[in-house]
Amino acid sequence: MLIATEIQRIQKRIIAQIKALINNKNYEPGDKLPSERMLAEKFEVTRSNIRDSIQTLEFYGLVKSIPQSGTFVADIGITALNGMIDDILNLPSPSFKELVEARIFLELKGVKLAALRRTEDDLIHLENALAAYSDKVIRGEDAVQEDLLFHLAIAKASGNPTLNTFMLKITPEIITNFEKHHVCDKDTAFKGIQEHKDILDAIRSMDTVEAKNAMKKHFKNLYQYCYSAY
Repeated sequence: MLIATEIQRIQKRIIAQIKALINNKNYEPGDKLPSERMLAEKFEVTRSNIRDSIQTLEFYGLVKSIPQSGTFVADIGITALNGMIDDILNLPSPSFKELVEARIFLELKGVKLAALRRTEDDLIHLENALAAYSDKVIRGEDAVQEDLLFHLAIAKASGNPTLNTFMLKITPEIITNFEKHHVCDKDTAFKGIQEHKDILDAIRSMDTVEAKNAMKKHFKNLYQYCYSAY
């Protein structure tokens, strides 16, 4: 299996090749790009590699994929598109501290929106995620992934697709760093059960102030760990 740095290197190379293709073929905003299969053959990579790169460009709003139709250059000027792609290619990999800062910022906003907008389906999803987390912790097993799935459920309940997308984007790297740095010990994990319950109760009650306070309390140990470690 490819390591993360190798995957990132391949993705950046493909993005640079897509940029060159757009410029060499004089694509205009709204023009359709070649299919994943054609790009994979042209760049001598897998279709999965192409798909991941396209998703990255779509995440930044530089292309738009339409089911059954294909992928199209976004409706922005080529000069702006080239500049933004250059910025993407020059983005450094975020540190653990930077990931934590981004996550805290997003979630403190997201949990308030979740308390305002949550549906009954959202509550069921949150309850199921909390049950899965609690079950793992009580059995003494690693529950990092279940923990983050609970937080992703909050992002979904916020009703803001962009916030949800940002959370989905940073979550895999957060999981890797949590496991690498052994952030959550047993005591922290057990405390997390009650903290998750408090967050869920506030969302259920549609109490935005308490939801934010409960999330801040939940993040206290993580924030302290982050800054004591760096």
